[in-house]
Amino acid sequence: MMNREFHPESLMMTHGYKPELSEGAIKCPIFQTSTFVFKSAEEGKAFFQVAYGQREKEPNEELGLIYSRLNNPDLQILEERLCLWDEADECAVFESGMSAISTVMLEFLRPGDVMLYSKPVYGGTDHFVNKVLPKYGIKGIGFTSVQTKEEILELVKGQEGNVKMVYVETPANPTNALFDLQICREVADTLATEEKEVIVCVDNTYMGPLWQHPLKHGADLIVYSATKYIGGHSDLIAGAVLGKSKHMVRVRTLRTFLGNMAGPWTGWLLMRSLETLKVRMTKQAENTIQVADFLLKHPKVEKVYYLGHLEEGTVQHDIFKRQLNSAGAMISFDVKGGEKEAFTFLNNLKLMKLAVSLGSTESLAEHPATMTHSDVSAEDRALLGISEKLVRISVGVEHYSDIIWDIEQALEKV
Repeated sequence: MMNREFHPESLMMTHGYKPELSEGAIKCPIFQTSTFVFKSAEEGKAFFQVAYGQREKEPNEELGLIYSRLNNPDLQILEERLCLWDEADECAVFESGMSAISTVMLEFLRPGDVMLYSKPVYGGTDHFVNKVLPKYGIKGIGFTSVQTKEEILELVKGQEGNVKMVYVETPANPTNALFDLQICREVADTLATEEKEVIVCVDNTYMGPLWQHPLKHGADLIVYSATKYIGGHSDLIAGAVLGKSKHMVRVRTLRTFLGNMAGPWTGWLLMRSLETLKVRMTKQAENTIQVADFLLKHPKVEKVYYLGHLEEGTVQHDIFKRQLNSAGAMISFDVKGGEKEAFTFLNNLKLMKLAVSLGSTESLAEHPATMTHSDVSAEDRALLGISEKLVRISVGVEHYSDIIWDIEQALEKV
């Protein structure tokens, strides 16, 4: 086996786990413990020296188990497996997607700093950028998917020395707008100096670890709401950050002292979910093609926002071909009318569930303007097309014909 390079979906069953260390259990047990016993005081000292950065690890030395706020077998194995899809150096798992996002921002931004961020972003991220970070003297400046490199740089003219991060959510929630990561990298490099690095961080939640790999396109860090595709069953809350070791050591250190790592039970559930990740996401993407094509032809649907419908020759299609390997399983569409018509559609769904979140086995539908993105400014909602008639659907693994039946009968009531 040592001579073969296995695919990530094959390694999800075994990577990082040694059954002989756990009484031969075929699956990693749940290590539901707060602390771990040292064999000697000298061993405890050595473990803490590495954990607190007082010395570098020796060749082939592993960080010993100390305390579940620092490390736990369920989290360590999970983090090693998550690295495989994105080919990341390291991963850190968090209690939620927002705890992952906020930890990254708090680690790399200081009072007086500026962060360029893509618009739209998830409503919780938008709130943190525009309502929380300003309390600490940190300014967020938004840019859209239609702006060029030169136009983005113009937004921070006179503040170039203060920009420390370019934060990108692509595809954007809920419009599926794509951002060119090559341009984002070029913007960051243009604003960087010998004394100041500008980090590129990408929220890859919409694409999961399968359909887009931002590190290959110039990103330094990736953040996920692992609640979504990675968890995939609407039964846990978690987040993850992946990236290069020099950045991850800072993320991991702040996580240790904020204490917002995931627990062993969540880690175990996520390991279980990883085993079926490719199967689930593949089925969801296949279903979405059928659903999106149906919506495109329906007389009560004004516009469909789906990556599989991007017109060849456009800038968005060019980004899609370079950065993504699937159109994904997220669709938004405008119902003809407004909030009343959108609510009528949502209230008449039978199979699909009216709920926020996404990426789960069941299909979910929601109204971004009054739900997930209700805290986004009215000006930004108008600018970005998050209107009262917009509905967002996360397509699940049900039979596509049943999903289409449900959409059709609900639209009939509009």
